[in-house]
Amino acid sequence: MNTREIDVTKTCLVVGGAGYIGSHTCKSLAAAGYTPVVVDNLVNGHADAVKWGPLEICDILDAAGLDAVFQKHRPGLVLHFAAFAEVGQSVRDPAVYYRNNVLGSLSLLDAMRRHDVRNLVFSSTCATYGVPQVLPMDETTPQAPINPYGFTKLVIEHAMADYGRAYGLRWTALRYFNAAGCDPEGELGERHEPETHALPLAIQAALGSGREFSVFGLDYPTPDGSALRDYIHVCDLADAHVRAAAYLAAGGESTAFNLGTGQPTSVLELLAGVEAATGRPVPHSVGPRRPGDPPALYADARKARTVLGWQPRFTTIAEIAATAAAWFEREFQTVSR
Repeated sequence: MNTREIDVTKTCLVVGGAGYIGSHTCKSLAAAGYTPVVVDNLVNGHADAVKWGPLEICDILDAAGLDAVFQKHRPGLVLHFAAFAEVGQSVRDPAVYYRNNVLGSLSLLDAMRRHDVRNLVFSSTCATYGVPQVLPMDETTPQAPINPYGFTKLVIEHAMADYGRAYGLRWTALRYFNAAGCDPEGELGERHEPETHALPLAIQAALGSGREFSVFGLDYPTPDGSALRDYIHVCDLADAHVRAAAYLAAGGESTAFNLGTGQPTSVLELLAGVEAATGRPVPHSVGPRRPGDPPALYADARKARTVLGWQPRFTTIAEIAATAAAWFEREFQTVSR
């Protein structure tokens, strides 16, 4: 889809736009002619990642604060990234996930109703599928999440569908696989505290963080014994959000899209990609499988390609790792000065 076929001068609210994927999406939105207004409580986001539009510091559970933001900026579209997204934490402390991811999202949906904003691009996840019986996973794969994080996302997918039928909400749910990589131009990176994502952990280990990378299981029924995952570059995710916004603005029907490369990458292949990108070995140890980790998860993303005209630019773990390693190397140099 050509985003220039629609009015791209609209203001959009990017809720959670100071975070990793949200900030990269703001850069892509601005390049496409949108004005991204970031709404973020800065619990996990970073104010210095907000570079392409104004920042409104507001929690999505704050109805009065949301009303003030909607009244001030009068957006035509909302992109919703504001969720806690760490699977292990969701198991240890599900109350936090139900409050933020479910109650917070319903608060946002109700604010949209009050201000008659009907288009929503929702950051969902492949975790809504749980453990698939068939691979690759397309959008018809049964959704049976196995952790509170995935379930909270699925609840909001159902809520959007119900709000659509009852109130006219139009939405897309973008089900990410494993987001990875950093802005190739170096303006944005990946910062989580604590860090739980495989690629940055491997890069940090290679660059001398002092923490070994943990390989959880080498006894999977896969070619090298390590688990297979689908790593999708954050800039390709950002591009998909811009296309989803254009799709809704052009009258597209509410629906879900998988976002992945469709290329499974093993944990050991990821380590090899990091070693190639950094020129250094990745100190690592091998432990037992984590409970609930399936041997393989990877996407069938043909629907996004067909309907949105979306095509990932970064298709190998070596390419993705190179963009992330460049950013982390600059960060390590800055810290060490």
